[in-house]
Amino acid sequence: MVFDIIHTTKYKYEDGASFCHNLATLKPKDIPGQTVLDYNLYISPAPNDRSERLDFFGNTITRFSIQEFHNELEVTAKSKVMRSYEDQVLEFDMEKAKLITVKEAKKLLEGCSDALIDAKQFTLNSPLISNISKEIKAYAKQSFKPKSSVYEASFDLMERIFRDFKFVSGFTNIATPLDVVMKEKKGVCQDFAQIAIACIRSIGLPARYVSGYIETLPPEGKIKLVGTDASHAWYGVYIPTYGWVDFDPTNNQVPKNQHIVVAYGRDYFDVAPLKGVTYSSGKNVLEVSVDIRPSVIQYQSKTQLQSQSQSQQ
Repeated sequence: MVFDIIHTTKYKYEDGASFCHNLATLKPKDIPGQTVLDYNLYISPAPNDRSERLDFFGNTITRFSIQEFHNELEVTAKSKVMRSYEDQVLEFDMEKAKLITVKEAKKLLEGCSDALIDAKQFTLNSPLISNISKEIKAYAKQSFKPKSSVYEASFDLMERIFRDFKFVSGFTNIATPLDVVMKEKKGVCQDFAQIAIACIRSIGLPARYVSGYIETLPPEGKIKLVGTDASHAWYGVYIPTYGWVDFDPTNNQVPKNQHIVVAYGRDYFDVAPLKGVTYSSGKNVLEVSVDIRPSVIQYQSKTQLQSQSQSQQ
């Protein structure tokens, strides 16, 4: 699948703003199974200073400053992304990965290869996931038993969060402690991903936060409305000798072609779409709109091309 994505963030300042400095994490990643075909970031008013770099986690970060008075700030990211789950898992033996138990994974994590060292940083506390409570640890142990498959345990955790927690928009914000989410069993995709990550880290396994998008389909017979999509979040689990596997507890599914990855981090703090400092007064109004649609232009996956080549031979 090829998707056209438009993500617009707009700030309106009641008394205007004299200065702002921001970091934008909006460019989708180039990873196995996902290719960025086109990407542009439009900022209004035009920044006085702008630069782009890769952060510690390999995410594309755009830094920009506006050093003049303005009443509104509008940031629009337009992307064209090709997704192919077939290509994503082409070089991996998923059935073999499913055999690795929690006990075996912990033993394998004692190694010192580059891949293991990189993965083990995701077992540590992070800005929004620290001091994991007894309640979260107990919840995790129901899925992660020593002889359980890491994959099956992660899948079970995903299903339980989907079943036990209720999606309630506006109940939480970035500052809401995980203990509150755990107690009330309410939140949004960001909260569900971070609860899962806390559970997995409490067992001693690596888990990371994945930010991105998911295409939402309109009801049968209805036309999809502009802006009905939104930023999304899920979690990834590292299985030694295999790699990272993602799970979406909000939708109770393993992410495939409808999930577009933007960034990886320890938690939401690392991958917020837009964050920074603004000098202003009065009330500020935030508006966010995301639209994802299948592109008119469709590309063939590596798997399809290989199959065609073999048939021609």
